Amino acid sequence: MIAPEPDGIAWRKSSYSAESGGCVEVATTPDRALVRDSKNPNRPALAVPAAAWRASLLPPPAER
Repeated sequence: MIAPEPDGIAWRKSSYSAESGGCVEVATTPDRALVRDSKNPNRPALAVPAAAWRASLLPPPAER
């Protein structure tokens, strides 16, 4: 889902960012994570439900 950004949101750049600037930035709110292209920060962000975002950060079940 594409979503408007709340005021005063804090964006973090991925620690795996390429030196060429090809990376994503993430901001979290209590109910969602917002993801955007760091090269195009004025474009709309992708909104992901908070539970889905947390699940995507876990290792696969076989590795837990």
